[in-house]
Amino acid sequence: MAQVGKIPATVITGFLGAGKTTMIRNMLENANGKRIALIINEFGDVGVDRGIINGCGIEGCAEDDVVELANGCICCTVADDFLPTIRSLIDRETPPDHIVIETSGLALPKPLVKAFNWPEVRSRVTVDGVVAVLDGAALRDGLFAHDHHAVQAQREADDNLDHESPLEELFEEQLHCADIVILNKTDLLTDEERIKVEADIRAELKKPSVKIIATEHSRVENAILLGLGAAAEDDLDSRPSHHDDGHEHDHDDFDSFVVSLDAIGDPAALEKRLVDVVRQFDVLRIKGFLDVPGKPMRQVVQGVGERFQRYFDRPWSDGETRRSELVVIGLHGLDRAAIETAIKAA
Repeated sequence: MAQVGKIPATVITGFLGAGKTTMIRNMLENANGKRIALIINEFGDVGVDRGIINGCGIEGCAEDDVVELANGCICCTVADDFLPTIRSLIDRETPPDHIVIETSGLALPKPLVKAFNWPEVRSRVTVDGVVAVLDGAALRDGLFAHDHHAVQAQREADDNLDHESPLEELFEEQLHCADIVILNKTDLLTDEERIKVEADIRAELKKPSVKIIATEHSRVENAILLGLGAAAEDDLDSRPSHHDDGHEHDHDDFDSFVVSLDAIGDPAALEKRLVDVVRQFDVLRIKGFLDVPGKPMRQVVQGVGERFQRYFDRPWSDGETRRSELVVIGLHGLDRAAIETAIKAA
């Protein structure tokens, strides 16, 4: 039920490269005068997601509407970063009509929802809904999916298998906390594949009321995403978590670092090297910006697994230093030196 007088907040979660940032851009393009404030939780040293939003060229998308919490997950920084950010938004002379929080692909959603019960926030903001964005093609290929029966059989056969991998656990956390699941990139699936993926997701969900919406290129009507009235902060018991026993999420499972490059004369050749890097090392995500000589616009690179996309997002600003930088994210133990050498190999 909608909370009268409270500012609604939507939490957008989902695994690396699922399409969260693209969905937010679509949301802004169709805001129709609604004042939407964004909180972007970035993992890594380069604010790529903020840069993509600020470079979108959408009228009314001001920089002060985008607040970035860098270097870690919201679930680990609610006291230091998130709550002061929320207070600064709601204390504005003209507060936002809606707050949208894009979490890092490595963030646990439930601790963030719990943070809305803090006294200084609870009386003024409510969690309108939690939206989980999933990469349909990745799920089809068995990435970030979880087969309970197979894992249980492995455990029974091997006493050493006493807990799930962090990727499976994060995937489940995001599904279990969701009010809506956006199955994105269905243009890469056949009808049969989509039906199977949807069935696998449905089997994992804890709440039968959760809707699964198939999308292409993260295109979803705002009327579907906003105004759910879930009051999720009052509904925590229906959102089970592996960490309800008090064990904290361990971000040491993941590494990230920045690779700085010279101007890139052949982006296609770089992309081929990036695909090889993903194949050779435990790399989950690569994203960043490129300086392409002779081009007045900055090129964005985004990759999850071996699938990459590149596009020019905005002109380089006057006085802005043109640069090429990529964030590499993967499981703990990445061979940084070898990866940098492979990326920079001409």
